Amino acid sequence: MTEAEKYTRTAVLLHWGIALFILINVSLGLGANYAPVPWQRPMIDLHKSIGITVLFLVIARIAWRLTHKPPTLPADYAPWERTLAHTVHYALYFLILALPLTGWIHDSAWSAAAGHPLKLFWVIPWFRLGFITTLPAATKHEFHLWFGIIHTYLGYTLYALVAGHIAGALKHQLLDHRPELQRMWR
Repeated sequence: MTEAEKYTRTAVLLHWGIALFILINVSLGLGANYAPVPWQRPMIDLHKSIGITVLFLVIARIAWRLTHKPPTLPADYAPWERTLAHTVHYALYFLILALPLTGWIHDSAWSAAAGHPLKLFWVIPWFRLGFITTLPAATKHEFHLWFGIIHTYLGYTLYALVAGHIAGALKHQLLDHRPELQRMWR
């Protein structure tokens, strides 16, 4: 495999870093309700910190992608495979941006937010979205509910797309005998 067929080192690091943070965040988000009560708030706070981190990493990933052409898909991929691959990639970018934003709005509308300052990784003071925090209490409550639901369903959509993304890569690697995984591994 030539270097032109592989993603750049920066793209690879951003891809796997974002993937790892998402995996951790899924575990925290789904597991917090089942954890002992004293662990729940720290788990949710870590979930928020990782979400904000993912937001910045995906912005960096998109900026990198816009300024560095990715390797082309192999010529023998069927047109439907190319279309599906591009559609899934764009949908993943959308979701990886939308999830932290909807979570941030959800958190900013939390009724107890004023008494629980947001600190990234318990150290770095972080702000809530002022245009949300200044809403009337009833409106904030509605935002909190709706954006919690939106955040949850976007998460489920992300799980499905990630599963499809992995299945597609494994199909090309194992069934088509293409070095697909090597393109995103250094």
